[in-house]
Amino acid sequence: MIAPGRRWSSYLFLVPFAASFLTFIVTPIVVAALLACSNLDLTSRQSAGWVGITNYVNAVKDENFHKAALASCTYAGMMIPALVALGFAFALGLKSMERGRNFVRGLMFVPGMFNVVVAALIWRWFYELDFGYFNYLLHKIGVGPIHWLSEKSVAMRSIVGMSLWWSLGGTTVILLAALQQIPTQLYEAAMLDGATAPTVFTRITIPQLRPVLLFVLVTSTIGAFQMYGQSALLTQGGPELSTRGMVQLIYETAFNQYRLGYAASISWLLFAMIAIPVLAIVFWLRRSID
Repeated sequence: MIAPGRRWSSYLFLVPFAASFLTFIVTPIVVAALLACSNLDLTSRQSAGWVGITNYVNAVKDENFHKAALASCTYAGMMIPALVALGFAFALGLKSMERGRNFVRGLMFVPGMFNVVVAALIWRWFYELDFGYFNYLLHKIGVGPIHWLSEKSVAMRSIVGMSLWWSLGGTTVILLAALQQIPTQLYEAAMLDGATAPTVFTRITIPQLRPVLLFVLVTSTIGAFQMYGQSALLTQGGPELSTRGMVQLIYETAFNQYRLGYAASISWLLFAMIAIPVLAIVFWLRRSID
């Protein structure tokens, strides 16, 4: 039996974590919730007052909010399926390699070691109109230059392409590790039973990967809706605000326009936009796992 003094002293080890959790997690959440219901504006001499849900109502009616929400959803809708599908395909390819797997895996993971600034600067040179590498290759085959970052129909796809290069390696490594953990006895038993390759893939591989796929889908969804650095550095949100996502709108509203209360309300709306698909993915995959 543990002595009472020792039992209570053991809780002292939780103090550093509890203090940091309260300081960096709980306090910002409470402050953001209070700010979202106030009209705090650093450019106005009027004192901040309680406005309830007025900021939320105004945000939902704001055309800039609609454009930012559409840009974030467009980016997420393009990025998440491509990231998961390509990561899965590369993971399957790496698993089937007998030689050079570690080298290729490390090579794919290198872009993920760069921060978003470095990755964006590299790809900004690739996308440059007159001297960019991609337009140089197009010129070699007799195709006119493409306005990768200034044409509305192409800009978002260009950002997605850069993001895939930057983040594909991490997703591939996670899925490859999960594939390598599947017991080989399952595949051997399926081969003895005469199962075809599609049957093995749908009845063994996919079910065994569902917990990892849940993790990849959730983290990819959260990361996609939090897109900021790519658009801010490549297109500055243009053209015509078609690539300015929710996070960039929140930043500009808070730190360029100094409307802290309004920006906080938009951040909570972004939280709802992220929570809805994440909960749907968790519910769907958890039910299939159970």
